[in-house]
Amino acid sequence: MSDSAVATQAGAPPRKRDRSHWLYIAVIIAVLAGIAVGFLWPSFGIALRPLGTGFVNLVRMMISPVIFCTIVLGVGSIRKAATVGKVGGLALGYFLVMSTIALIIGLVVGNLLEPGAGLHLSETQAQAGAAQAKAGAAESTTDFLLTIIPTTLFSALTSGVVLQTLFVALLVGFALQALGPRGEAILRGVKHLERLVFRVMAMIMWLAPIGAFGAIAAVVGATGWKALVALGQVMAGFYITCLLFVIVLLGLLLRATTGVSIFQLLNYLKREFLLIVSTSSSEVALPRLIAKMEHLGVSRSVVGITVPTGYSFNLDGTAIYLTMASIFIADALDKPLSISEQISLLVFMIIASKGAAGVTGAGLAVLAGGLQAHEPDLVEGVGLVVGIDRFMSEARALTNFAGNAVATVIIGKWVGEFDQARATRVFHNEEPFDETTMLDDDEPSAPPSSEAAWAGSSEPHHADAEVAAGRAETTPPRA
Repeated sequence: MSDSAVATQAGAPPRKRDRSHWLYIAVIIAVLAGIAVGFLWPSFGIALRPLGTGFVNLVRMMISPVIFCTIVLGVGSIRKAATVGKVGGLALGYFLVMSTIALIIGLVVGNLLEPGAGLHLSETQAQAGAAQAKAGAAESTTDFLLTIIPTTLFSALTSGVVLQTLFVALLVGFALQALGPRGEAILRGVKHLERLVFRVMAMIMWLAPIGAFGAIAAVVGATGWKALVALGQVMAGFYITCLLFVIVLLGLLLRATTGVSIFQLLNYLKREFLLIVSTSSSEVALPRLIAKMEHLGVSRSVVGITVPTGYSFNLDGTAIYLTMASIFIADALDKPLSISEQISLLVFMIIASKGAAGVTGAGLAVLAGGLQAHEPDLVEGVGLVVGIDRFMSEARALTNFAGNAVATVIIGKWVGEFDQARATRVFHNEEPFDETTMLDDDEPSAPPSSEAAWAGSSEPHHADAEVAAGRAETTPPRA
């Protein structure tokens, strides 16, 4: 039983202190220290590479269990969402299309910018890279397809072959669907396993400052100022891409389907955006998003289905990040991905990115998993991305949140459960949102997220309800 639960039973619930911001600060300090060491003592900086490699190996250790748990539970969530009828079907279709578009945009921008080109980091990893390349050479398409089938059902979790894990997870997920109510007990067991896996992942993430320090020091020591320029390019490119995605693509789609201005909607949610920036996680604003979307004029049934599902399946910012980071790492290691490899990576990310839904370090594990499945020797480059990941987490979280807000209004309009007149009054502050209770006077006093209980889809929305009540155990900031 957690300390917070014991305290609650005792009648005096001292809120558990949030130490996650210290991790954020530690990573920034580690990155700056790594840059300084790389510039001042290049040879020593290069010698620190094992620190980054060790951290990457810890993340790599978690790839298979993360992918397995999230995909199995994700397939079950899709089944539950589909059973709610028209709204669930439209939401899932919309999320799949928008996530795919976001992934494609990430690939296009990554290829146009080529921020990793010129780093030539593979020169410092020649031996390891050559050995892995030799091991994977001369593999035919037939051999590749056969390697997806594991020796046993359980060996897929220990072989380190991500595609085998994905294949088995999909089989198990669909088998649990076929079992119907009899499979619920197994799903609950997988959910408990997922809690354990992500708790271990959260523990590993506290070693991120050490990994970032070693990786950045080694890269700067080997390449000098070129590394900083490349990192700055990928960060700037990512921020600009996310901004254009929200303002242009989502804005035009919102205007065309509902007549609502994207700027009005973003202004209406400005307090939530501030909350997200301060925590680097879109999950902390989930209860407020549910309440505000209902206040805006979207029916409770649409909000209760769309928002929780979107937090699991509509991660536009994360999708852009995954593909841009993959291109950056491949270019930095002088192993650019061919068009066919990029397409297969895109397909993998479409499925596996659903496992990055607001869980600490899950996005990093999915990124490593995608690279492991296509070019195993590229996984080493994940250590470089760790150094700038915290700087880009806010953009990911803000983009994810904006995408889910837009999706809720659009789907509400499509099913005829969006009050356009009320939205206009709300935008003009004629019907202000009650910040104290987050409830409208004409609404029942039940928690606004109660109807989201249909989805055992993903842990984030349940956990975030606890965060709002001050009961959740603290984990590092999530994006």
